[in-house]
Amino acid sequence: MTSTVVWGTGNVGRAAIRAVDAHPGLELSGVLVHDPAKDGRDAGDLAGLDHALGVTASTDVDAVLAARPGAVFYAASGDLRPDDALADICRALRAGAVVVSPALYPLYDPRSAPPEFTDPVRAAIAEGGGSLFVSGVDPGWANDVLPLLVSGLGSRIDVVRCQEIFDYSTYDQPDAVRDLIGMGHPMEYEPLMLAETVPTMVWGGQLRLMARALGVELEDIRETVQRRPLDGDVTTAAMGDFAAGTQGAVRFEVQGIVDGEARIVVEHVTRIHPSCAPDWPVPPGGGAGAHRVIIEGRPRIEVTVQAVDEGGNHAAGGNATAVGRLVGAIDWLTAHPPGLYDALDIPVPPAAGRLGRKQP
Repeated sequence: MTSTVVWGTGNVGRAAIRAVDAHPGLELSGVLVHDPAKDGRDAGDLAGLDHALGVTASTDVDAVLAARPGAVFYAASGDLRPDDALADICRALRAGAVVVSPALYPLYDPRSAPPEFTDPVRAAIAEGGGSLFVSGVDPGWANDVLPLLVSGLGSRIDVVRCQEIFDYSTYDQPDAVRDLIGMGHPMEYEPLMLAETVPTMVWGGQLRLMARALGVELEDIRETVQRRPLDGDVTTAAMGDFAAGTQGAVRFEVQGIVDGEARIVVEHVTRIHPSCAPDWPVPPGGGAGAHRVIIEGRPRIEVTVQAVDEGGNHAAGGNATAVGRLVGAIDWLTAHPPGLYDALDIPVPPAAGRLGRKQP
């Protein structure tokens, strides 16, 4: 059993506690929180389980890491605090832990990550002997292992397209949805996530990973962005009110160029309400969210994945799949030498020991 700490109990951390508890090879040994109001609460309560897990949350990072856990799932967000997230991750690595996290987009492809990210990580690994794997859903398995797996079913590949199609009113992270992405802001507002070069910073590593696996060189990475306003006022169950004329939908592509053509594409179609941009792609059956891989070639192949969790929420389902990918990597990481790994290094193992297993 690998003693495992979950650091952070937000949207991702809740799912991480549940996944670690359900994994037969892992033992939840600690939970780290920032909010003093969560200090001392049982992990099962924080994870939304109907039973206690006997592990209480703590704000004392030094004490939890001093126990030398075998693994740390770093679930705190790095979107608005990348320097702090990097410092926290390096702290866990120096304690000798295997660390998995979705927090730092540049490290999804360590080979192309800037040295200000990789140098501190490699120094911490050398000092403590830990390992790091950073991944998620999109960016993550929806535009690395899944499209590469599906590409192997074709005889001729013309274009690999990875789509995320989501109603972001189900995504319980208001700062990201409203301010980073711009939903509900006037159309003259310039969202940080859509600023030039930022999509490439987030998803460029995924294009490079796929290109490397497919044996091609990217000549360039290009971005396209479209935005649509809401035609009328809307009220959403989780995110509140959005006014007519404000941003209601975004569609962008990050394109990997090979021989002058967009051959590897990550596309996002994001709405705050289904009434906005109805002519853009929608999930099957009009659902709230889906990830789709389309292989243009011979044969043409299309695979759509929809996940739900926490009462049918698609955003929570996506978070849970990202958590599953990362928790599933811990066994592999503990069995291999210390290092900084990526999605092409680490296989997706089957859920051995979990079929039909109920949480105690």
